[in-house]
Amino acid sequence: MDNKTLVLGAIVMITLVTTVMLATHSAFGAILFSEFGLGVDDRKAPLAITGDNVYVAWWTNKTGNDEVMFRASTDNGATFTDKINLSNTTGAESRNTEIAAQGDNVIVTWWERNSTSNEPVLRISTDNGQTFGSLLRPADNGTIGESG
Repeated sequence: MDNKTLVLGAIVMITLVTTVMLATHSAFGAILFSEFGLGVDDRKAPLAITGDNVYVAWWTNKTGNDEVMFRASTDNGATFTDKINLSNTTGAESRNTEIAAQGDNVIVTWWERNSTSNEPVLRISTDNGQTFGSLLRPADNGTIGESG
């Protein structure tokens, strides 16, 4: 083989490994990408707006465990409430937050991940984000109920 073939093969192999790691979010992949600064960070702070209300949710690791945080504004974003920890889980990492709102209702979803589980969860507010109901697990069979 010539050098061009070897270089092309190496590029294809690196691309495949990178794609597989991104798709699986494996622990090794997360370490590899963070250690080598390859720019893989799925952190976002999605917003939802309805009327004068602005809602924002995000995940953070300030406590040493990934948690989902939430803040609300009822004056078009001029001021916000204190942050609320929606996930508050110690046995899983809470990531990939999304948010939606309509009228007085706010729904925040995210993924709970640990070594044995990777599942979507959500919490719902019916009072403009002042309070939230229990953690719900839509991936379970049957009616979506409270987590246990």
